[in-house]
Amino acid sequence: MIGAPRLLVGCKNRLGEGPLWDDKRRTLWWVDIPARELWRWDGVSGLSEGRALPVQATALGLRAAGGLVMAAREGVGVFDPETWRFDLRVVPEPERTSNRSNDGHVGADGAFWFGTMHETGAGDTGAIYRLDPDWRCTRVIERWGIANTLVTDVRGEILYAADSKAGVMNAFEIRDGALRNPRVLFRNSGAAWAPDGSALDAEGCLWNARWDGWGVARVGADGDVRAVLDLPVQRPTSCAFGGPDMATLFITSSRADLDGAALHAQPDAGGVFAVEPGVKGLAPAVFLG
Repeated sequence: MIGAPRLLVGCKNRLGEGPLWDDKRRTLWWVDIPARELWRWDGVSGLSEGRALPVQATALGLRAAGGLVMAAREGVGVFDPETWRFDLRVVPEPERTSNRSNDGHVGADGAFWFGTMHETGAGDTGAIYRLDPDWRCTRVIERWGIANTLVTDVRGEILYAADSKAGVMNAFEIRDGALRNPRVLFRNSGAAWAPDGSALDAEGCLWNARWDGWGVARVGADGDVRAVLDLPVQRPTSCAFGGPDMATLFITSSRADLDGAALHAQPDAGGVFAVEPGVKGLAPAVFLG
């Protein structure tokens, strides 16, 4: 049974994204993309803080050698939470000056999967990339609108990838690092919401944040909607399982482009929410690069 969502951090992010549970530090990390901030919530003390970043970060992953692998507008590199230093390693699109990175996760296959998009969301100039532990970066899908989710199944054999602009979630087979045999997992079919970021639970279901949809849907591997978690905010952006037993779902949100009336109706927009969904998640994979 899904519990009631509660406001965890009233941070009022412009565009909160990329939630990541760090069990070693008992910390939830996330970013506010346009504000160029990295946020953290301490799972022991319950305290939270946001600090300015040297780059515009969009996605995070745990790293075996320490720190975080971080996708940013400038490229992908290593971020040290102790010194707040970012070391740029890969620039995947030097010729696409109007693009920026977007969502990304470390997959069960050991790669860091991330996507790009036009900074305004216009056109299909985005792409999907696979970053291997040796820091080889390969463009695996071209002509993508707004890349989101980019989560693998528990065996690292399937990549779930949303194009939020097209309103579609795809499932790709991962074969030798390449993406094959795409199938549509679900579409918004003209509804007002768009599929955004996601997290996978231990039963193989995808929890997908619905931008402009006021909630998060639990979707099976067959594409059927198993449940919908209603939220008091219009624009949930992504989610991640965490907590000491991986039984809590953390959900980021946005207040970007909402007018005064909308913000009055949803004062917690841009906050981070937590809920016990009645099913556990998977511990985040760790990037070996």
